Amino acid sequence: MKRFHVRLLFIAVASLGATAPASTAQIAPSATYSANNEISTSRELALPSSSATARSSDAASPTPGKTQPALDLTYTRPTEGEKFHRYLFAAFGPNAVARAAISGALSQATNTPKEWGQGMGPYGERVGSAFGISMVTTTTRYALAEAFHEDTMYYRCECTGTVRRLEHAVISTITARVGDDGRRRLSFPSIVSPYAGAMIGVYGWYPDGYGAGFAFQKGSFSFLTTAGINVAREFIYGGPHTLFHRSSQSLAAEPSLAADSKP
Repeated sequence: MKRFHVRLLFIAVASLGATAPASTAQIAPSATYSANNEISTSRELALPSSSATARSSDAASPTPGKTQPALDLTYTRPTEGEKFHRYLFAAFGPNAVARAAISGALSQATNTPKEWGQGMGPYGERVGSAFGISMVTTTTRYALAEAFHEDTMYYRCECTGTVRRLEHAVISTITARVGDDGRRRLSFPSIVSPYAGAMIGVYGWYPDGYGAGFAFQKGSFSFLTTAGINVAREFIYGGPHTLFHRSSQSLAAEPSLAADSKP
């Protein structure tokens, strides 16, 4: 019965990819756009004026018409090779292993599933389960994003202000970039993939008695975890306005100051 459920889930994911749009429209610099200002011209992105910045801000803002700081105006669409390498790193890299180890520890602490018991053997089983669910989630997101021609990579906000950056990190969890100009839209792959991974794990190798409700709970937790990781990417590590970057800059500045003080 579990194998039957797993086959159905894989068939469903494959069907979604098959029914995705085959291509996206190319945007010319002289194109005209609808009144909702969702798309900025490539000329405006190359030479941003005050009006272009305002329109881009309105598109990203939940309250159109109100001037907001512009987001991610320096977007460069990644190549297919770059997206594939990012997928491999996200699915099999050290971050994926670390997340699986932490998730396995949390499951061990809560004794979930209880049928696996306690000890190093069950902990390894839980880590393997978490890694498998994460791999299925990442693979589903990548495959569907390719089918829908989306870029689901996280890009830090170029705006200032804690609230705006927090809003950007959370919104990025459910949106993706499309087109050469990197405009945002609601992302079906980003929303569906955590639940697909949880369903495969629960119906694939979890003990009997864990069904769709438990899988939905795990998928929701995975979704919230992704939002938390985006917030960490925005504020803690990786960018010019993050905590780790500022600390490294301070440490790097000390030797240069000492060198400048020499006669």
